Amino acid sequence: MTDAEARPAPVPDSFPRQQARTRRFSLGEPRGFRIGKGEDRLLFLRSDGGSDPVQKLWAVERFDDETWRERLLVDPLDLLDAGHSGHSGHSDDLPPAERARRERLREQANGITAFDADTEATTAVFAVAGSLHIVDTHSAQVRKLAAGTGAYDPRISPDASMVAYVADRGLRSIATAAGAVAQSVIGDEDEQVTWGVADFIAAEELDRYRGFWWSPDSKRLLTARVDETPVNTWWIADPSNPQVAPRSHRYPAAGTANAVVTLAFFDVETRRRTDIERTGNGAWPLEGWPYLVHATWNESGCTIVVMNREQTIQRSVDVCPTTGALRTLHEATDDTWVELCPGAPARLADDRIVITVEAHTNDLAARPVPAATPDDTEPGEPGEPGEPDDPDDPEQTRTLVLREANGTLRALTPCNMQVRRVVHVDARRAIVAVTASRPLRKPFTHLNMADDTGATHLVQVPLDGSAISLLAGGPDAGLHDMAAVSGETAVIRSASVNRTRAEFRLVVSGTTKVMLRNHAEVALVNPKPKFFRVGPRAIPCALFLPASPTVDPLPVLLDPYGGPHAQRVVRSRNAHTTSQWFADQGFAVLVVDGRGTPGPGPRYEKAVHNDFTVGVVEDQVTGLLEAVRRFPQLDLSRVAIRGWSFGGFLAAMAVLDRPDLFHAAVVGAPVTEWRLYDTGYTERYLGNPNTNQAIYDANSVVAKANRLTRPMMLIHGLADDNVVCAHTLQLSSALLAHGKPHEVLPLSNVTHMTPQEEVAENLLRLQVEFLRRSLNLPR
Repeated sequence: MTDAEARPAPVPDSFPRQQARTRRFSLGEPRGFRIGKGEDRLLFLRSDGGSDPVQKLWAVERFDDETWRERLLVDPLDLLDAGHSGHSGHSDDLPPAERARRERLREQANGITAFDADTEATTAVFAVAGSLHIVDTHSAQVRKLAAGTGAYDPRISPDASMVAYVADRGLRSIATAAGAVAQSVIGDEDEQVTWGVADFIAAEELDRYRGFWWSPDSKRLLTARVDETPVNTWWIADPSNPQVAPRSHRYPAAGTANAVVTLAFFDVETRRRTDIERTGNGAWPLEGWPYLVHATWNESGCTIVVMNREQTIQRSVDVCPTTGALRTLHEATDDTWVELCPGAPARLADDRIVITVEAHTNDLAARPVPAATPDDTEPGEPGEPGEPDDPDDPEQTRTLVLREANGTLRALTPCNMQVRRVVHVDARRAIVAVTASRPLRKPFTHLNMADDTGATHLVQVPLDGSAISLLAGGPDAGLHDMAAVSGETAVIRSASVNRTRAEFRLVVSGTTKVMLRNHAEVALVNPKPKFFRVGPRAIPCALFLPASPTVDPLPVLLDPYGGPHAQRVVRSRNAHTTSQWFADQGFAVLVVDGRGTPGPGPRYEKAVHNDFTVGVVEDQVTGLLEAVRRFPQLDLSRVAIRGWSFGGFLAAMAVLDRPDLFHAAVVGAPVTEWRLYDTGYTERYLGNPNTNQAIYDANSVVAKANRLTRPMMLIHGLADDNVVCAHTLQLSSALLAHGKPHEVLPLSNVTHMTPQEEVAENLLRLQVEFLRRSLNLPR
């Protein structure tokens, strides 16, 4: 037998296998950008191919002839001995705390998954398989630091003299000079106390993934202390391996205690510790402000942002690094919750702060109108910047506002722009990702920025009130964002339905210098979404039809997420590959971004306050009925719905509350009982279950188990530490108690992400089989 005959035949590629192999087409795409202060060097990560999970460190440098050239700095496979089990930096070889951090980040790659660099980007530091390495970005010379094992999240000081990192629940530091030995900055004998690590709520719900920050002069560290002693212990077991003991997991479920987060400064030379006061002017008393949203330390000072447990008050606080004294800079309040906008608040050196404001927020009683350019609007037309179409309707968009040092407020963006993210702020400008608010408002015409459903634009907003300028987007309907910026040098990412993969442009003073190579694979399916809006709320929808329809009329499959923080109706090709694949299996697939999802505006997002059920399901119904009206080839008698996480909750509620319209449901990793989900997310929307019991009962899937009359498939990873598998098991038990037939698919050793290729691939196939069987479709 020849070698060729002995080898197994290759498995034919298919979209499910391709999507699993490419980690949803994320591998091979540039990421993690860092531009040096001198604006002549860009560092970033990228793997060599669309199915290669090993991330490498790259540099793009500007030369004297003004050309920019790309070169490889570090291949992590060269750093470890041949045959080392951790040669790829896979999660199996990582400290448990780093594995947990990557789960919060939804990190699916290996190798160098993150790095840090000094101010000039001449020195970079990173961790691979628990070991620290440092690289000179000029010579590409790499050294292993004597930091021991189990190290992760290294951060280099701005002057490149020191590296701080986390190991064994404590914060350590090591000089970057050759031969330096690591020293402990701070640790704790209590196993429930960590230093320099983000707590669970911060990482899972507040987008804060780090727990320590260098001072600009490299002399001090601001460090978070997390005490999980008050938090209930849950246990994550692997029933497929009964010989393995369950893993303890401190989980702050709704209505229970959070971790106690405090802060301290450390002088790296004297090792002196200065605790931040928790009394005094009341800026951050321990009991009233459990959430540390983020911290920044730059030339403007050391600033922290904290929230109360109800998340109705957010405070920006100046912290003195020598005394620990606090001074409140700004306070935002809201009767529902203060929505976090990435990148804001942003503090300037003169105590001015760039914030975002909603019309019904107490920050701004009367919004000034920013200066309009001559071709902005026509006289007397509704929709002028700063003026709503209906004077009696107080709703505006999330607006960028400059808060002066004396407390006065000045709007920087008009009311037909919805600020989605503050990318960068300096003394003269702010760069923000925005959308036009709604089709009811006049588009921002002088920027040629139409209100395309699911599009985002990138604009530059001068702080002096002069005209806003477009950086990316406008007539190019897509998702445009800035991945990094330093001075006049930036990396702009653009994705759209017509682009087979995202584009990354290195731009200097408005001119594209380099198109960074993107090795991501092109999906085997070709999404062709039909975008439209429905109803008085202008609900965003996208419909996908089969490339080659085999039946008429077409059965309908709703494919939503449908909840806060996740927008599915977007102008990006890769966002819709799975929906198109389901369509190509013989369905008309409909995606509806109902109330609660981001994009249309604050009132739309906050319409789910105290109610995740009625309005959320109603918007899916509205989208379905309007789609059937517009597209007569859709069959309203055969409708199914599928979803994961909040989408799984929504899918379950749809068949329980509206079995007249929804005839089957695939319910993936659902939150079936909100008392089992975390404090930071759940209490923001539904309040505290100890005082809002009726609200939690009304939003419980488990409480409605007796209503099931339609086929339901429950899917859940048994290793999920975010939406724990108890959600599905409790629902299944309740269904069984009421004699309701259903299917349960437990996934051994699978977390909330389902990164395993075989699992991810076959999950899609099994869902199609269930849907065909449940809707009596040919197989």
